[in-house]
Amino acid sequence: MTERDDDLRRGYARGRARDEEIRAALVPLQPGERTTALTVAVVVAVLLAIGVVVGALTTDDLGDKGGTVPFGVFLAALLIACAWGMWNARYWAVLGFEAFLWFQVIMATLALVVASSWAAFAVCIVVIGLSGWLAWKLIRVMARIQARDRAPGPPDALS
Repeated sequence: MTERDDDLRRGYARGRARDEEIRAALVPLQPGERTTALTVAVVVAVLLAIGVVVGALTTDDLGDKGGTVPFGVFLAALLIACAWGMWNARYWAVLGFEAFLWFQVIMATLALVVASSWAAFAVCIVVIGLSGWLAWKLIRVMARIQARDRAPGPPDALS
């Protein structure tokens, strides 16, 4: 073994120890408990769903812009499903909404390239900032949901 291999092993061991320490300090999300970030995410998902439906139904040239009303309704239904799941602290819902938020960050970043005004540029920056902040805050929520789901339950009466 080389000195570099020993350094790598020590580094990985330190990383594993740090991760275990963080996991041990993590307070599981209690049933019915909702953090501020989780509540904000639910509200954002519902507002986005409403906005998507209203936008799909009121835009005259939706087809010219590559959209359809059925897809708008489908997207709104997905957002409502995520909102319901997040309200009930379901891991899959938080993970799905996280993916949506990070997708928004990527799309807004790409939109900066074609921003034709300072207002469009500012909107992109705000979307990047707020979506990134909420997605970052939801990471701990997901960890707390996992800690709850992995916590040993009460002993089985039949065991």
